[in-house]
Amino acid sequence: MALELRHLRYLLAVAEHGSFTRAAEELHISQPTLSQQIKQLEHTVGTQLLDRTGRAVRLTDAGGTYVHYARRALRDLAAAERAVLDVADLSRGSLRLAVTPTFTAYLTGPLVAEIHSRHPGITLDVREMTQDRIESGLLADELDLGIAFHGDHASGIAATPLFTETLSLVVAADRTPDAEPPLPASNLSERQLALLSGDFATRTHIDAYLAAQRVRPHIAVEANSIQALTEIVRRTPLATVLPDAVTHDHPHLRPVTLEPPLPARTVALLRRESAYQSAAARAFARLTRYVVDERGYPHPRDV
Repeated sequence: MALELRHLRYLLAVAEHGSFTRAAEELHISQPTLSQQIKQLEHTVGTQLLDRTGRAVRLTDAGGTYVHYARRALRDLAAAERAVLDVADLSRGSLRLAVTPTFTAYLTGPLVAEIHSRHPGITLDVREMTQDRIESGLLADELDLGIAFHGDHASGIAATPLFTETLSLVVAADRTPDAEPPLPASNLSERQLALLSGDFATRTHIDAYLAAQRVRPHIAVEANSIQALTEIVRRTPLATVLPDAVTHDHPHLRPVTLEPPLPARTVALLRRESAYQSAAARAFARLTRYVVDERGYPHPRDV
């Protein structure tokens, strides 16, 4: 019997779930049908791919090797399909983008507005996730582009620096003078703070700065939402620490420079090195650089 794509998809589903029952439910086929299809695949390949003797179904050594190449084959076929559907004039197309959480507060909106205004035929799938998940998604061809921070990246990830993100103390605009001098970091011990929760990379960055300055902060509020945090600071005497760019779109907030300043971070556009770059992805990369320049974010070489 000739090998068909469904055989590969069925094998991957069983391997992922470790169960014919759960795999069949996901695939919306009966369990007997699934078992029969897998046996056909094993007959075609000429070896046993699954160990069915235990409570959970496991890949044999041969099965593990076969699944590795099956995943690659399906990924390459999906990329080929996208390439065929790609339209150079951008009258249609799609883009799968992921960003780390803080960018949703100041960068995602302008970027989406720009590409939607210029190329309304492009369908966007925008997701918010941690940087390690972004890189895993790019490598698995589940994403086209990611926006995160430059640094040590997984093998196979290409990073293009976009701009330098600076952070400051952020307070309500009506609670501080327009031109407040730099605040010594030691003074943060005397302030009540509202900070992002520990699952944000930005919070890790802030904690490292406070520890280096030997500051023991009084954290009155933790929030896992930047929108919630900005509203809290707007309506209370609490201060927070956020990227300066967040205040550009929130006139009710004002940044206060710290002395010494928090270390800056380089924002980068991430992609998989060997991935096919669709016209939509290339256009988005160009528009990202345009938006960064238009909004006056400092280039990496400027800081």
